[in-house]
Amino acid sequence: MAHSLSAKKRVRQNAKRRLRNRARIGAVRTQIKKYNELLRQGDDVAAVEKELQLTVKKIDKLAAKGNIHKNTAARKKSQLARKLNELKTKQAG
Repeated sequence: MAHSLSAKKRVRQNAKRRLRNRARIGAVRTQIKKYNELLRQGDDVAAVEKELQLTVKKIDKLAAKGNIHKNTAARKKSQLARKLNELKTKQAG
């Protein structure tokens, strides 16, 4: 347990930041699940593309805030885009 005032304040700040960071990461995970669900339905490619844009935007914000590493963000975006391209080729072919 923290004894000094500054250590107690640091504990409070860390708790706030942890909640904020977990909320951000959770929001992105939810967004990715929503995108994957739309992708599974595969009816409307335009809607899936729009959802991808929104998902990429959220991932970029997460990387900019430092919640995830830039390379992790790039990898996730690449995976999501690859899935969309597979859907497009499946519908075209």
